[in-house]
Amino acid sequence: MREVFIIGSGQTPVTRGRGLRTHRLAADAVRAAMLDAAIEPRDVSALYLGNMLAAILEQQTQLAAYCAHTAGMNGIEALTVEASCGSGGGALRAGFMAVAGGFHDIVVVCGAEQMSHSANEDVVRALATASDWPIEGGRGESFVSLNASLMRRYMDAHALDDTSLAPFSITAHRNGVNNPNALLKNSLDVSEYLSSRQLEQPMRIMDAPPICDGAAALVLADRDTAAALAASRPQVRIRASAVATDAVAVGERLKALRMPAAERSSREAYAGAGMAPDDIDLFELHDAFTVISALSLEAAGFARPGEAARMAKDGEFEIDGRLPIATMGGLKARGHPVGASGVYQVVEAAQQLTGCAEANQVANAEVAMTQNIGGSGATVVTHILTQS
Repeated sequence: MREVFIIGSGQTPVTRGRGLRTHRLAADAVRAAMLDAAIEPRDVSALYLGNMLAAILEQQTQLAAYCAHTAGMNGIEALTVEASCGSGGGALRAGFMAVAGGFHDIVVVCGAEQMSHSANEDVVRALATASDWPIEGGRGESFVSLNASLMRRYMDAHALDDTSLAPFSITAHRNGVNNPNALLKNSLDVSEYLSSRQLEQPMRIMDAPPICDGAAALVLADRDTAAALAASRPQVRIRASAVATDAVAVGERLKALRMPAAERSSREAYAGAGMAPDDIDLFELHDAFTVISALSLEAAGFARPGEAARMAKDGEFEIDGRLPIATMGGLKARGHPVGASGVYQVVEAAQQLTGCAEANQVANAEVAMTQNIGGSGATVVTHILTQS
């Protein structure tokens, strides 16, 4: 298996109401990534694009081919990857395997989603297709209601109060202030968290990410190609890539309060990189809901069951803490254009490893881990990145 490097990245600002169709958003990010890598469209032989909702909200399939054509790469291999909110991470997994397996020397990976052009109720219903439709989404459950149930059970099981999960949202907002591409650039404190609108008890609007649009892209290459194209710049290596799956229904996880796919995906990534949780300098987690932040940290081995909330309150996940998370605002403040989030995570982790995170730079960052989750834990994609 060949070593795989990130040689370029690009992203669009996360916005609402810009009005671009998804393939155009994707093409903007792809062109930015190719410019960053100093390559031309003719240098790329494959494009893997993560997206969840275009077929439902825009009635548009064939999205990867559409993006390739728009970005000037007509004729190349182009495939769309769908794993609900984990689609971006899934696209990166596909690109990683294509280069590692020797099928391609240079590929582009993109994640893109356009949600804000549709009515809110249409978006909520579309997102619910990532649930077990016959028993959840088709019976009126939404991801807010499903995760509110998970949050309520988690809080009851660990005797947490109404402020216990607030630090996850507060940290994300604090970091988002300094991210020029973040949708929400406002800081947040406990009183503002508690006064925010309740979506469904105990979940507040500050426990959930906003509906938004955005695209992010990466250029991947094998070691020899990366050395030839980017010898004079810092390089980031994808040391491990792992995917695991679990039952789609949230109810399968309510009883045990565990995320088995996140546990397995993390273990496989650590094994692939020859590392352990203590080796990770920062973690771009899938903070779609504050309770998912806690469960992810516990599943990945960074906290014991029920301890993640206490560690967050103690500041262990701040930029200068033991394990910084959501360093550029995460899904909560940067925004969660669902099919794109997994690629945004890796773009931001690469910024940290190359010392380009400016005000949010994590000191001495050498190893980063990203975890992108589809649904409430049905598909979990984990990557470990290092300085070359």
